[in-house]
Amino acid sequence: MGNVVLNLEMNKIMEMRNYYGKSLLDKNIPGSVFAAKTSACMITAYKSGKVLFQGNDSEKEASKWGSASSNKPSSPSKPKSQAKGDLPVGIGQMSVIGSDEVGTGDFFGPITVVAAYVKKENIPLLKELGVRDSKDLNDEKIIAIAKVIKDIIPFSLMTLKNEKYNQVQQSGMSQGKMKAILHNQAILNVLDKISPEKPEAILIDQFVQGSTYFQHIKGQKAVAKENVCFSTKAEGIHLAVAAASILARYAFIQYIDKLSESAGFKIPKGAGAQVDVAAAKLIMSKGRDILPSYVKLHFANTDKAIALVNKKRN
Repeated sequence: MGNVVLNLEMNKIMEMRNYYGKSLLDKNIPGSVFAAKTSACMITAYKSGKVLFQGNDSEKEASKWGSASSNKPSSPSKPKSQAKGDLPVGIGQMSVIGSDEVGTGDFFGPITVVAAYVKKENIPLLKELGVRDSKDLNDEKIIAIAKVIKDIIPFSLMTLKNEKYNQVQQSGMSQGKMKAILHNQAILNVLDKISPEKPEAILIDQFVQGSTYFQHIKGQKAVAKENVCFSTKAEGIHLAVAAASILARYAFIQYIDKLSESAGFKIPKGAGAQVDVAAAKLIMSKGRDILPSYVKLHFANTDKAIALVNKKRN
């Protein structure tokens, strides 16, 4: 599926809005003037004047309104010199695969890891769409942005469900190793998707030292090593990491919603007292044996929830 972006005057955008009147969508896309969907193309116009065409007929549809410049693969640029902390100079404006995870500190729900590829020519568009540090976005905005960018950028989602998480954790695997394996696989998947194109850098939101990360994935069949770098607060360094974080959080929200539906009540996020109460309620309604499918058992919240149940029953 191709993507085409045009920069148009507002009067032209309003003309387009009238033209696509019968195809307009009732969608709340941040910063948009309108969104429309034809049989083979999704059109989203923004207040900045950018108009995004997505779909098999994107170039054909865009050509009705102006000179189309589709996002064609760019050839890798020459290696950049390294800055302090082993980050390439100017990495924020490069074509980068970014990787981030969500759910590691949540009692309920899985760990979701996403690697996403953002080409430098797409950086302005992602900014326009509101992509930034996901910690600054509420769930409603996360969902709205994720639904748009998932069709624009190549990405890979890895989900470590609770049953598997508990199994490998009880076998002695650390959460750090779990995350490293998931990040590596997600990155490999994206590299495969964009091949033969290569990113100028791969940026992982740092959760361990680089040497420890590579030690964790030493036994994997394949390891992404070329141009891999690490940084804390990487969402603020490149939008690829911010986009990955948004998509990972979107997947986590969807999974929590499914758990809530299965449980019959709203499952809270985090690891505070509210999850103790929710887990106790789950035990009371479905039995203790259901916990491995919902929670990370080694969290202290498990014992707290059981204590609440015992208190209610005594």
